[in-house]
Amino acid sequence: MKVFVYDEFGPQDTAMMQALYSRSAQSVEEHVKKVRESNSGKFMERFYVGYGHASIADCGSTTIFVEGVSMLVAKAIQDWPLYSGQETSSRYIDMSRQAIIDPVGTKDSKQILDSWMEFYTSSQAEVQAHIAQKYPRKEDEDEVVYCKAVTARAFDTLRGFLPAGVATQFSWHTNLRQAHDKLVYLRRHPLAEVREVAEKILASLKEKYAQSFGHLETPEQDKYWNFLGSKYNYYFNKSAKAFLAKTNINKKEIAQYNDIFSKRALKTGLPHFLTELGNVTFEFLLDFGSFRDIQRHRNGVCRMPLLTSKFGFNDWYLNELPESVRKTAEKLIKEQVKLINKLKTTPENKQYYLAMGFNVTCKVSYGLPAATYVSELRSGRLVHPTLRKVAHQMSRALIKMFPNLKLQSDFSLDDWNIRRGMQDIKEKK
Repeated sequence: MKVFVYDEFGPQDTAMMQALYSRSAQSVEEHVKKVRESNSGKFMERFYVGYGHASIADCGSTTIFVEGVSMLVAKAIQDWPLYSGQETSSRYIDMSRQAIIDPVGTKDSKQILDSWMEFYTSSQAEVQAHIAQKYPRKEDEDEVVYCKAVTARAFDTLRGFLPAGVATQFSWHTNLRQAHDKLVYLRRHPLAEVREVAEKILASLKEKYAQSFGHLETPEQDKYWNFLGSKYNYYFNKSAKAFLAKTNINKKEIAQYNDIFSKRALKTGLPHFLTELGNVTFEFLLDFGSFRDIQRHRNGVCRMPLLTSKFGFNDWYLNELPESVRKTAEKLIKEQVKLINKLKTTPENKQYYLAMGFNVTCKVSYGLPAATYVSELRSGRLVHPTLRKVAHQMSRALIKMFPNLKLQSDFSLDDWNIRRGMQDIKEKK
């Protein structure tokens, strides 16, 4: 038996080294020699054409870093079941100095964005003081950790007033095949900013990995992809209910696996094969800020909602404010909605000017293991309270559907936790 770990080669050469296993009985040691003789990219060029399987590009991965784009761009790229990456967190980072994307580019549109950011920035000190008063530090709690937790809670509250056009940065770790497949749709996206970013990413990948991005597109394909992008990119249910759950899983069929449920260890997922039982679908209203968190669960279908003001501003954000600030916020929201509705642009572009505290219509479908995982994980006290509320609804729906499932959800009422102050990445000393 032999085991090798080769991490020093580029994505294309690594992909070809793996692909040759299907066409050659030679050891990878021999293939490595050829790679080193050919230099990066040349090895792929020698063998890729005529292989006959797009799956070869699954075997080489790359990481793309995107900065200075709106949160709408980040959500568009992350709207993909195989997305891997990280994004700037508005729950931990002060976004007051971030740039803001303004596609309309008028005096009125700029004023809308400036008003949101002015409220976000000017309210921080008062909101932090209110939180400290509401959740006083206990004698056994570390002061530094406590202060970080208070700051994080303030960001949790005020992020609802950040416009979706505020700039963010994120990474996208992907294999070469998935990069191509996703870019096909991004290049036909309704938002011009998304299309521009997609073209820049594609150009960068073509420059670095020319052999993997030479796909030809037919006029028929282009027409079809444009049709999908214009009509089916966003999900919007104008008659959405507060919460709805349904399943096509047969209760008699699931009963044969009761031993799996009863023996499951704490914090342990269900086996993937239970996905074959069917799906559980949830529909609910959730603020756009917290939608960004549930979208991170990609083992299923999570529709990308259209951000509008139709379903109102999530009450949780207002309830967390001190009374004087709340009155200012309520007045601001009413004024902003009127101004946004007057903008002469598309509903898609109006999203840039809407704050993340506005509710959107969400629809997610998971197999049983994924539904269990999401409802349990997002029920914890460190989860943003608006999403935690939905996770509790999911958990209760699953318990009603499948009484023997034995969920491990956290139904505690208190959503303040000083551990928020410990969720950090810092250099060791």
